[in-house]
Amino acid sequence: MTTAVLPARPEAGEFAPYYGGYIAQVPDGELLPLLEQQIRETLALLAPLPPERAAYRYAPGKWSVAEIVGHLADAERIFTHRALRAARGDETPLPGFDENAYVPAGEFDRRPLGELLAELEAVRRSTLCLLHGLPPDAWTRRVTANNHPVSVRALAYVIAGPERHHVRVLRERYGVGG
Repeated sequence: MTTAVLPARPEAGEFAPYYGGYIAQVPDGELLPLLEQQIRETLALLAPLPPERAAYRYAPGKWSVAEIVGHLADAERIFTHRALRAARGDETPLPGFDENAYVPAGEFDRRPLGELLAELEAVRRSTLCLLHGLPPDAWTRRVTANNHPVSVRALAYVIAGPERHHVRVLRERYGVGG
């Protein structure tokens, strides 16, 4: 795979303010190797869970482990689609999405966790193929999504940030990984 040239961290004007917390969770350093390491760690954390733990919720109304994995795959697909559109110079405004509507519609609890993890891994591999192949000037191109301009590099950070957040929640509130 060719190595992409990734500019510095995105600046505040490159993303909607509500993504700032997720972007802040991404450590400094090279992002693409981090995305590769991150998916390996997430899979290693969740793959050993027994099937009955996939439906576990730490409180009523909270997502199950399976729903979190499904949400991560859905969100990454959407953010990668936005990055593709921006990278290719498509300035057509894109709608937002409501993860709280997507999760129930995904019916993730009816699927085996291993299947959901394989899907998440495939989505990440696809994301990495796109990002690794971007020319240097594509990283700062922008698209409007959910009424806010967002750059390709910000979207790459937005992909990494929520996974870090949800893995921390899985460890702290779901007791995953000991």
